[in-house]
Amino acid sequence: MKTLKLYLFAIVIALSSCSEDIMDDINKNVNNPVKVASKFILTDVMTNTAFSVTGADYAFYSSVYMEYNVGTWGQMYNAEIRQNEPTSATTYNNSWVNQYANLNNLKVVMEKCSKGGEEVGNYQCLGIAQVLTAYNLAMLTDLMGDVPYTEAMQPGVIFQPKIDKQEDIYKVVFAMLDSAIVNLAKTSTFASLGTQDLIYGGTSAKWLKAANGLKARYTMRLSFKNPQYDKVVQYVDAAFATAADELKFVYNGSTSVNPFNRFFRDRDYFGASTSLKAKLDARSDPRTAKFFKVYPVAGSTLLFATNGNPEQVQKKFAISALNADTKPTHLQSYHELLFLKSEAYARMTPAQLANAETALKSAISAAFIKVGLTAADATTYYTSSVKALFDANPLQEIMIQKYLAMYDEEAIETYNDFRRLKAMGNNFVILANSKNATQFPLRFTYGNSDVTTNNNIKTAYGDGSYVYTEKVWWAGGTR
Repeated sequence: MKTLKLYLFAIVIALSSCSEDIMDDINKNVNNPVKVASKFILTDVMTNTAFSVTGADYAFYSSVYMEYNVGTWGQMYNAEIRQNEPTSATTYNNSWVNQYANLNNLKVVMEKCSKGGEEVGNYQCLGIAQVLTAYNLAMLTDLMGDVPYTEAMQPGVIFQPKIDKQEDIYKVVFAMLDSAIVNLAKTSTFASLGTQDLIYGGTSAKWLKAANGLKARYTMRLSFKNPQYDKVVQYVDAAFATAADELKFVYNGSTSVNPFNRFFRDRDYFGASTSLKAKLDARSDPRTAKFFKVYPVAGSTLLFATNGNPEQVQKKFAISALNADTKPTHLQSYHELLFLKSEAYARMTPAQLANAETALKSAISAAFIKVGLTAADATTYYTSSVKALFDANPLQEIMIQKYLAMYDEEAIETYNDFRRLKAMGNNFVILANSKNATQFPLRFTYGNSDVTTNNNIKTAYGDGSYVYTEKVWWAGGTR
């Protein structure tokens, strides 16, 4: 008994001698740290932006609306026949939530790296965070229109943030990119991101080019409201010099895989598009053989699904031949920039048409190389199939060629272009789905997580039918 008492006494003494720091550590969740270095936060945002935002639901649905793919099963079939999906608040909720998570994390990085923050002087992280903020914020407002921003990302402070006007949000987008260009040109007092930067490997000069590329995109986006085609050309010239500069996320095929290919394997909701095939055939386009392949089961043939009224079936129609686990997600491609430059020149004076044609040739060449063809193939194609069409209607052929080049994982930008061009009276890309006469989605719905918790969003959402009647601001609408 004496021995036991001495033992218990020793335990009490030992426990009482534990420092307060040790006791605090016991209550910490090591898997959910309170403080994280900016470089680690940015790695997560890059991954989430590529896999869960740019390459995910937004792109899947855009590819249906723009007839790169036909929805033949599940939610994509519903989107194809305009049943439920285009108006439901649950349709895009996953991407909506991920986008606001990205914006919140980027806000944390910008606060850390700005005056008064613990990483002040980390200009590289600050500049990259500003580029990614502009990118995520622009996509959010491009697809949804007016959205919460100035009062958002304040948990525990503002529970129902107000909705900001798209016009004002675009001012933030450009301000972010302008600040990023300044910061990325500075010498950081912190080490480079290096391998934590999954896009450019810690090279600030490439992020600076990306900032200019995005300025070119968003300047053209506002061309119905405020045409500045000379600035589009200026920004393109300051952006990517080759495809090696592209803003893209590369997957290793094992621990990270392309979301389009994963979607096919997990869901199998798409069939190849009849209307896209017709556009390629009209130009004897050699990319047809690169774009499509038979469904990978014995006995399959190269069948194309009918746009707007397809057979609801799996494992029958042809599918994209471009998809692979290692296929990158392009946040912005080199050929997109060249098409922007070509369009800008074509919208200037007739004296600039020669420059528009030069840029178009380069854009088509870059697009051919992206899918495994050659520059020589592109030259032959231009001479035999494109030249006469360009001479007859330069702007129309530029935009149709851009439409073909963006198949299919760049569908979000095609969707944005289509709505902008319609506002400008340039109905160049003709879609086959007859339901578009009354049910073309002019925007995406807000996410259900906010429709059910934020009265401002709930009121704006209504029953979701506004997606067929309300244009976004830059396409001639009011919200």
